[in-house]
Amino acid sequence: MSTGILLRVNDEFGVGGIRERVLAAWAAAPVRFREDTNAEEDLALGGYLDRVVVELAQNAADAAARAGVPGRVQFSLSAGTLVVSNTGTPLSAEGVESLATLRASAKRDDSDSAVGRFGVGFSAVLAVTDEPVILSRTGGVRFSRADTAAAVAATGEPGLATEVRRRDGQVPVLRLPFEAEGEPPAGYDTAVILPLRDEAAIELVRRLLGEADDALLLALPGLERIELDIEGSVRVLTDAESRWHVQRASGVLSDEDRERLLADRPTEERSRPYWSVLWALPREAAELPGVVHAPTPTDEALSLPALLLATFPLDPSRRHVAAGPLTDRLVAEAATAYAELLRARAEDGANVLPLVPIGLAAGALDRAVREAILKALPGTPLVRAVEDGTLLQPREAVVVEGSDDAFNVVLAPIVPGLIAAPRQDRTALDALGVRRLDLADLIDQLGSAAATESPAWWHNVYGALSAMVTEPLLRESLGTLPVPLADGRLVRGVRGLLLPGNELTADVLAIFGEYGVRVVHPEAVHPSLERLGALPMSPRALLEDNAVRAAVEHAAEADDPDVIAEAVLTVVAADVSQAEGLWWLSDLVLRDATGELVPANALVVAGSDAAAVLDDEEVAPIDNALVERFGLPALQAIGVLSSLGTVSAADVTLDELPEALADLDGIEDWADDVAPDGSRFGATVGELLAVRDLDWIVDDAWPRVLELFGSSPDLRRALVETVRVVGPDDRPHGALSYPAWWIRERVLLEDGEPLAGRADPAADPILASFLDAAPEWTARLDPEVRTAVGLVRVVSDLDAAGVELLLDRLADPGREVEESAILRLWSQLGLHEAYPGETPDDVRVLDGSGVTTVMNAGDAVVADAPMWLQRGDLGGFVVASGAAADGLSDLLDVPMAGEVADGKIDSEGTEADVPDLVRELVPEAPDTWWEHEELTVDGVDVSWWVDEDKSPHAATFDGLAKALAWSSGRWDQRHVIRAVLSEPDRSSELRLDATFD
Repeated sequence: MSTGILLRVNDEFGVGGIRERVLAAWAAAPVRFREDTNAEEDLALGGYLDRVVVELAQNAADAAARAGVPGRVQFSLSAGTLVVSNTGTPLSAEGVESLATLRASAKRDDSDSAVGRFGVGFSAVLAVTDEPVILSRTGGVRFSRADTAAAVAATGEPGLATEVRRRDGQVPVLRLPFEAEGEPPAGYDTAVILPLRDEAAIELVRRLLGEADDALLLALPGLERIELDIEGSVRVLTDAESRWHVQRASGVLSDEDRERLLADRPTEERSRPYWSVLWALPREAAELPGVVHAPTPTDEALSLPALLLATFPLDPSRRHVAAGPLTDRLVAEAATAYAELLRARAEDGANVLPLVPIGLAAGALDRAVREAILKALPGTPLVRAVEDGTLLQPREAVVVEGSDDAFNVVLAPIVPGLIAAPRQDRTALDALGVRRLDLADLIDQLGSAAATESPAWWHNVYGALSAMVTEPLLRESLGTLPVPLADGRLVRGVRGLLLPGNELTADVLAIFGEYGVRVVHPEAVHPSLERLGALPMSPRALLEDNAVRAAVEHAAEADDPDVIAEAVLTVVAADVSQAEGLWWLSDLVLRDATGELVPANALVVAGSDAAAVLDDEEVAPIDNALVERFGLPALQAIGVLSSLGTVSAADVTLDELPEALADLDGIEDWADDVAPDGSRFGATVGELLAVRDLDWIVDDAWPRVLELFGSSPDLRRALVETVRVVGPDDRPHGALSYPAWWIRERVLLEDGEPLAGRADPAADPILASFLDAAPEWTARLDPEVRTAVGLVRVVSDLDAAGVELLLDRLADPGREVEESAILRLWSQLGLHEAYPGETPDDVRVLDGSGVTTVMNAGDAVVADAPMWLQRGDLGGFVVASGAAADGLSDLLDVPMAGEVADGKIDSEGTEADVPDLVRELVPEAPDTWWEHEELTVDGVDVSWWVDEDKSPHAATFDGLAKALAWSSGRWDQRHVIRAVLSEPDRSSELRLDATFD
C-alpha cells in the first residue's frame, strides 16, 4: 500500500477478539451473517452512497469536539487513493468496536456538540473502497473485503459457505477489523486511508470534493478548517461566517418534552435530548443547495433562499426527515430562528421582504417550515415605518394601495404604521398579513385627518402625487382628493376647480367666490391638479363656471349689481374672444345713460347703427362711462349692440331648440318651415348663425338695415348662406336662413305688402313685367342680399307664393303676352321646384295663330312634341319639352296631349327609303319612312307624324323633313333635311357645310 504512511502491526484495540466473536456468531447462526451483509449493503448502496466526504468530515468534527480542540481536516486525493486526516480525539477501542458493530455508535455519551448520531456513517466509505484503513496516534485498524471472505471460508462452517455462495461471494466489509500499522501525517491525530475501488469511485470522490463548500463548515461547527487537495489542486474552506449571516438556536429538551417528543425515536436517540437549528443567508449572491441539512444534506427540498441546518430526526434511509412530534418541534424552533434572522437583518437596514416565503412549497417539510415561519413573522419587527424608520411588526403595519414613496412621506404623519409597498414586495406583504388601505378610502379620510393643514402642506401632497396621476386607475382613486380654496374652504374633488393665474385679480375672484366659484388657494396650486381635472383659470374657464352664470343671471337682485358687472367686464376685457358663444352673458345688467339697470342685450352704443335702426322703446343707450372704462369690444362681446347682433349654435336639433336661440322672434315657426317633410323630429342643423332683435327694427330703417347686411361679413353670412338641414333619414336639405326667412315673412313696405316676391332691379324684363317692382333703394343692395330677402331676378327665385302670383297674372285676360315671352316663362316654370298650394283655374295658351289667349285649364293640353301642334282639335296648347313639359303638366294641372288623344295613324302608307344624303348628313336618321297621299291621325289631317315605333310618316316634303328630324332625335336638323329633299342639286354645298357642324 503506497500511502506514504508507516504501518505497524499491533492489536492494541483487541481486534482479534472482535473477529472471533463475530465469526463465532456467524457460524452459530448463518442468518446473522446474512443480516449483517444485507444491512451493510443497504447503507453502502442507499443512504450513504454519495456521503463519503460529508461523513468523514462529520467524524472529524466530532473527534475535535470530544478533544475540545479546533477541528481541522484535510482531504487529499492522489494516485487513486483518498486520505482524510483530522485533529481531535484519536481512535480508541470503543471506536473500533463501534466501527465493527453496525449502528452501535461510540458517541452515545457525547455532549450535544457531537454531530454523528447513528454509528453507521463510516459505512459511506464502502461506496468507493473495499479496503479502508484508519490510523491514529493510538494505533490502527483496517477492514478488507478479501480478508473477511478468507476468514469466513476458514471457519469451515457449511451454513456460512452456503450463504456466501448464494451471495456470489459477497461478504460484509466493516464487521471484521484487522490490525494495521502506521501513523497519521504530522499535525493530525487520525487519518482514514481509502484505496479507491475503480475509476468510477475516483470520479465520484473527485466530484464530491469539488462540491464541498461553506455549507459543510456551517453544518459542522467543530471544524474551523477544511483543506481539499484534489490531485494537487488545493482549496481551503475556513471562516464561513464571514460570508454568511448566521442565526443559531439550540437547547436541551426538558424531561417532559423528552418523554413526549422522543417516544417514537430509537432508544439511543432518546438518550440525546439535544437539538440545534442554524439558518444562514449568503452575504453575496450564491447558489444554494436547495435541501434541508440534518445537519448534513438530506433529500428534503427547501424553497427558502437560505441554508437550514437542524437536528431533524431521519428515517432509516438517512435521506429524509422522519415525521413526528420531534420534527414538529424542530420546525417551530426553525421558524422562530428564521424570524430572528430576518429581524436582525432588518435592524441592519436590509430589505427582508424577498426572504418571506411566498409561492408554492417544494415538499411536505418545506411546506411545514414555511407555514410556521408565516405564523412567526407577523409578530416580528421587520418592516420599516415611513415616518421615523422604526421597525414594525407586520401585524401593526399598513400600506396604501397604489401609493408611491413620495406620497408615503406625506401620509406618514397621518397614517400610523405606514410602510412602503413596492410592487415587487406586495405578495410578501400580503403573506405577512399587512393591512392594505385602498387609496380611494385614504383620500376620503384625508380631508378630516388633515383639515387644519396649511395650503402649502397640500401643495406638497399634490407634488407627491405627481407620478400617480399619470396612471389612469390611480387617477380615478384620487377623485375625492381634498383641495383648499382661496376663500378658506376645503372641498373634495379636483375636477372643475379653477387654478388661479396672473390674469385675474384677487378682488375679482372674491366677488365670484360669493356665488360659488371654486378657485384653488394660490399656495396649494400644483401641476398635478390640472392633470386631475382642475382648469387653468383663463377668462374663458372662469366665465364658463356655473357660479359665474348664476351671478350674471341674478345680478339684478344683488345688493350691488355694479360690482358683479364690473367683475364680469374685467374678465371679458382681459380677452374678449373668451366670451364667444356664452350667450347668457347678454343677461348681465348694466347701467344705461340714465343710470337705470338694463340687460346688456337691450343696450346700444349711442350714435351707432344699432341705435339708429332699433326701436328706442326696446333698447336704451349704455352709460358712456362703461364704454370708456372697458372698451367697446368687451361690451359688444357680452351683447351690447353697436350694430345688429348675431347668435350662433352648433348641433341644433329642430325638435328641441337650444336655449341660446329661445329669444329669437318666430324661431319655432322657422323650424317648422325648414323641417324636412314638415316634421321637426330627428332633424338637425350642424351650425346655425342667426341675427337677433329683428323684431326691434323700426319699419323705416330697413333700407339701412339691409345695407348693413351687405357690409358686415357676419351679418351677410347669417343672411345669405342657406342652412343645411339633415333629416332623420340622414339626407341633407338646403333651407332658408333664419334672417332670410324672417324678413320674407315679416317685413312689409309702406303699401303694406311684403318686400319679398318683388322684382329685383336686375330681374329678367319678361319676368319683371308680371311682378311688382322693388323700391328704388334696393338697387344699392348687395345682389345676394336682394335674393336672400326674397327679391326675384329669375323664375327660380320665386317661392310658392311667387309662382302662384305669376300664374294668376299670366291668366289675366287683360294682359297682352307675346308668344316668345310665354314660351320662355314656360320653359323655366316647368323646371322650377316651388309649387303653389292650389292649381290655377285658367291658363294662358297658344291658340295656333301666333298669339296667346286665356282659357279654362280643362280645355288646354301640354304639347311636349311638335307634331301635336297640328292637332287644333285638342284645344289650347301649353308648349314645352322633356322634363319642363312634365313639370308644367303638374304645375298647371293640365294633361299631356298624349293623355287625351290616341295619336293613332288612320291610313296605311307606302314604305320608302330615306335618301342616302339625308342619312349621310344626319346619321341618326332611320333607313325608311312611310309615304301617305293623305295622312290622318285620330281622324284629323296632319302633314307628318312619328308613331310609337319611332317610324316617320309624312304627306309633304316639309312634313317628311320634320318627321325624319323628330324620329332621329335631331329636331335641329329639320331645315337641312328639308333642303336636301327639295333641292337635291345643293347636295355638295350642304355636305360641305355639314363638315363644320
